[in-house]
Parts: sequence; C-alpha cells; structure tokens
Amino acid sequence: MKETKETLQNEIIDRLKTANKPLRIEDVTNGYTDKAAVNAAISELLLAHSVVLTKKKKLAMPDNVGLVAGKIQAHARGFGFFIPDDGTQDLFVPAEAMHGAMNGDAAWARMTEFVSRNGSPEAEIAYITQRAKKQIVGAYESDGRMGGYIVPDDPHIPMDMIVPIKHAGKARAGDKVVAEILEYPDGRRPMLGRVTEVLGNKNVAGTDVLSIIKQYELPEKFSGNALRMARQIPPEVAADETLTHESLVGKLIFTIDGADAKDLDDAISLEKLKNGNYYLGVHIADVAHYVQEGSALDRDALTRGTSVYLADRVLPMLPVELSNGICSLHPDVERLTLSCFMEVDASGKVLRHRLSETVIRSKYRLVYEDVTRLLQGDETLRERYKELVPVLEELHTLAQALNARRSKRGSIDFDLPEAKITLDDGGHPTQIRQYPHGIANKMIEECMLLANETVAEHMYNLKSPFLYRVHEAPDKEKITDVNAFIQTLGYGIRNVSDLQPRNIQRVLNAVKGTREENIINKVVLRAMQKARYSERCLGHFGLAAPRYCHFTSPIRRYPDLVVHRVIKLMLHGTLTLKEVGRLNERMPGIADACSRHERAAMEAERAVDDLKKCEYMRDHIGDDYEGIISGVANYGFFVELANTVEGLVRANTLHDDYYTFEEKTYRLAGRKNGRVFRLGDAVRVCVTAVHMDARNIDFELSE
Repeated sequence: MKETKETLQNEIIDRLKTANKPLRIEDVTNGYTDKAAVNAAISELLLAHSVVLTKKKKLAMPDNVGLVAGKIQAHARGFGFFIPDDGTQDLFVPAEAMHGAMNGDAAWARMTEFVSRNGSPEAEIAYITQRAKKQIVGAYESDGRMGGYIVPDDPHIPMDMIVPIKHAGKARAGDKVVAEILEYPDGRRPMLGRVTEVLGNKNVAGTDVLSIIKQYELPEKFSGNALRMARQIPPEVAADETLTHESLVGKLIFTIDGADAKDLDDAISLEKLKNGNYYLGVHIADVAHYVQEGSALDRDALTRGTSVYLADRVLPMLPVELSNGICSLHPDVERLTLSCFMEVDASGKVLRHRLSETVIRSKYRLVYEDVTRLLQGDETLRERYKELVPVLEELHTLAQALNARRSKRGSIDFDLPEAKITLDDGGHPTQIRQYPHGIANKMIEECMLLANETVAEHMYNLKSPFLYRVHEAPDKEKITDVNAFIQTLGYGIRNVSDLQPRNIQRVLNAVKGTREENIINKVVLRAMQKARYSERCLGHFGLAAPRYCHFTSPIRRYPDLVVHRVIKLMLHGTLTLKEVGRLNERMPGIADACSRHERAAMEAERAVDDLKKCEYMRDHIGDDYEGIISGVANYGFFVELANTVEGLVRANTLHDDYYTFEEKTYRLAGRKNGRVFRLGDAVRVCVTAVHMDARNIDFELSE
C-alpha cells in the first residue's frame, strides 16, 4: 500500500529520534522504493524546520544539534529574549542575532559563548518555525511615487514596513491602516506589505481605539449565522422551558452590579436557617440553554473567548440579544439560571451544597455604590430598600466570615488601584480616578469565589472532564529577587525555598496602608505566574485553593459556558463514557484558546486605557502632581500618580548628578551627591510631553 506523505514524515522523524544523532540522507531513505515521495517528504520537513541539515549534509532533529525550541519576546530597540518551551532560563538575543524574528514567533535558537551585560546567557535565532503575525496595524506615511511605509503601532516591532505604490491602495499620509505581511524581515531585507484596510485618519476620534482592536486581532462583528440565531431566540422565557427548571420565582433574589453594567449574569439569595447557618444561593445565567455546542453562536463565542471592555465600547462575547437580553438577569422578568446552593456555617465553611437548573425572577437590580452606602448607614437608601436591609446585612456578615476563612488559609488579595476613565460624547477623557472597591464589591466577590470553589470541588470529586482555573506557584528565582528588594524596605518573605501563599500574604498584610503598599503589591504580582485555564486540576496558588474554576460569568467568559455544559450533562445523567472521552479530547484545546484570548483582551484593554490616559494628560502639560516611583530602569524611573496615570522621568533630565542603575535594589543612585531614587519613593513631577503614538508620558522632577 502506498504510504501517505504524513506517514512518511512521521517515519522519518521516528528514525531520527531513535538514532538520537544526525544521519546520512541515504540511511534515512533506506528501505523505501518510492525515492521521489521520500525526498519530497524530507524537503517539506526541512522547509518547516521540523528537521535540519547539518554542515556535513546529514539530517538531524534540531535538538540533536544543540538547538532549543521556544518563542521570541521582542523589544522595541531590536533585541529580544528567547523563552524556551522547556521552561529553562530565558536567553538574551542581541539585535544582530534576531535574524528577522518578530515578537511571538516560534523558533529554534542556538546558545552562543557570549553573556549579556546583566549576566544572562546569549543566543541567536537559527530557524523561525511559525510566524505569530500575518498582519500589522500602524500609521501610513507616503514616500512619493514609490509608495510609502507603515510605522507599526506595536512597540515590539522595531522596523517599519515598506509598502510599494501598487500595494498602498487608498491609504493616505496620516491614515491608520491594516497591512498584510508579504515578506518578513530576515535581518538584511526589510519587511514588505500590502494595505488591506484603511481605518481612518489617526487624528479622527475613534480611529485610535479601532487601531488597537485591529492590532490585537479582536473580532468586531458576529457572523451572519450567529446574528440570525440570536434574533430567532424569543426575548422572554417560554412557559414550557420553565418546566425543566426548579422554580425560584417566589424567592427574594437580587443582583448587585456596576451602575453601567448591562450583562447581569449573577444573582444572589440568602436565608438564615433555624440552626443558625446561612443558605446562600448563587444563581448564574443559563447561557448554555441558548448557546448549543457547535452552533454558529458557539463558534463565534469560542473565537472571542471573552467579552472585551474598552474605555469607549464593549466587544461582547455574545450578541446583545443574549448578553443584554434573554441571558441578562434583569429585575421583574423570568430568567433561566444554573444555581449553586450552599449551606455555610458562621465560620464560612460550606457544610453541604447542591447544583440545580432553576428559573428565577430577580426582584431588585442593585448598584455597588448604593449598597455600600446603605450598609454604611445611608437612611434614604435603607428606607428605599427596607425589605432588603436585613438580607444585605446578613450577606455582609457572611462575606466577612468567608474572607476571614480565605485569609486564614493564606489566600492572597492584591489590592491594586484600577482606573475609572470618564469620556465625553466624543470619546475624549474628562476624568480619570481610582475605581472604588467598596463593601458591596467585596461581598459579591466573596460569594462568587465560594461558588467557583464549590463547583470545582464537586466536579473534581466526580472525576469528570472539566475546565479549571489554575495558578501555579511562582518561580523561586523571581521571588528571591523580589524578596531582596522588599528587605531593603524593612519587610521580607519567609521561607522562599518552600514558598506557601500565606508567606506572601503576610507581607501584603504588613504593608497595608503604608506608602509602599502599591509598589510592593505590584512587584510581587509581577513575580507571580499568570493564571490560566487547564483541563488539569493544578490548584490556585494565589487563592490558596486546591480546586478552582470559573462558573459565575458565562455571558462574558467562554470557560464558564464550558463549565455549565459539563454540569448540565452531569445533572441530566448524560455524562456517558463516550461523552467523557470526547470532552477529554477537546478540553486541552479549549483551555489553550481561552487563555490566549484572555491575554489578548487584557492587553488590548490596557492599551486603550494607556491611550486615554495619554489623551487626558495631553491637556495637562505643565501641571504638577505628587506621585510614587513605580519602576526603575537604567534610562530613568516611572512615576505613578494618584489617578493611576504613569509617566517616565528620564535619567538625562536629572541634571544635578550622574545616576547609575542598581538593578538588585530597584534604584538610581547619584555618584557624587548620594541622592537616591528607589521604588516607593514619593516625588513631585511636572508633565512635560505626551507621545500619543507610543502611548507614553514624560515627566520631569519639580524642584
């Protein structure tokens, strides 16, 4: 039987892996009659860099000739870092050794004998196996009749893209454009491209945010099939649908959300039992009832992975007919939900629980700020919601118990300021302030955390396929470096060699209310691993929770929707062996996709916030502010203002002395006068410049 190309390639790779050394081509092809087919298979493997050809013209697996697989993390100055797939030490890649590699590219790298200035081993890029980007977004500049060039918005791309006149389309100087990469840079030749979309002039309102949406490749529009499906869903719950759900219509159930929230996917009920325990109900929109796996709606949702909340718009995971309509738990209308009921004692321990498909009718749509003021004694609000006052007070008491229990086991709470950006009708920022996290925010957070843990525990004990939210322990080397800095401020993390969440928690508790609180929170957070999704239950280090998942936001997060589907299969008794096998096969891919989409959404949200902060501060050039040093580098230090805006004081503007960067202690020190600028120091600065394209701000010290 004639072997397929894939079969031949797999056999060739197996031979090389078994040999564990380079082989002559004739040794690899020995035994095959169809030499042309074998040679074609080898050629494709070489083109894909799955195998390599040595200087002696032998075939080898890349790792047999000293190559390491990994990804590129590029820097705006042209150099980069190589992040090995096996988790070993990152390698510094000088600009001349990048050989055209771009940020996010998968590649094979070769260690060199050189060491960077900070002691990191160096490497050079040998082969690029997969390009991360197929297009770029940036500002088009005309170069006369020859065409033009594009200055990329992405700071990780240090070179411009050349656009021949025939590929410029309708782009004009100053336009923001999307361009397809026709030829990648290789270290000698430039990047060439073709304009595929003109977004508008960079100075026109809305073009700036649209550019970021395109840069992070966030889907803007739903497919026609998904929109048609959404419009066909009735806007009200049908009577026959409620027959399959446990009715909670007569219960006192309410939502608490931000004032401008429209996708209300969680509601609460609470009763005090005769035995003194609490009976807490967390009721989550039954999105899985409306979004069937494999449907057009589901495919669009998976492509998005999450809703994206930008300063001037929302890119929802689901069409508004669902996200703001039939799935949103509005008051005084019936809605289908998936509920987690928990009996909780006074210490915050869950004694028993159950999961059920339910139908609710929320009685109140409450706002965080109002509930916080009510619990602080606002008489007008207490009168308006007098039916709810006893329940809210009990909920507050329960939330305090839940928080105390989490704290006792070592759960870490990073209390970092979050920006609230207010825009006018034209999208221009008129105010930036810290977003208040009051009593009500924390109450709801505790209830959601408890439900997420309880659901994860339930499904773990059933040994069911599942999607967990995991957060692994931090890298010991990073924590050791952070600890060295913290000790210069009079604090310290105990037992770094056998790190437990409570060791970090103790430090963060110790700095609460101090000037250093925000800085130490930031530095520690940077040393932590990033939370992600996984089909394996690896625990959540930050929450000190052995099992954790995302269950409470299926309108805006795809992992929660997946979790709901598995729970419903369990409740219906249809989690068969065949279904278990299918889910086990699908979960790793879903976990990886959701983690990637989440990262892209977070980066885009941060980029838009930075953009609007720059736009706001452009109106305040010349103004003075008090701030805290939030980062230190060899070229200067960053200062964060009370409104969360951050800017750079460049070292070359410090005219009183020559300052050297002391990396281990996060500070700049003057050689002559002994003056020091370190993380956490309070300084007064003046806004001197705003760079909209780069999305950064320049400060100078106000003497």
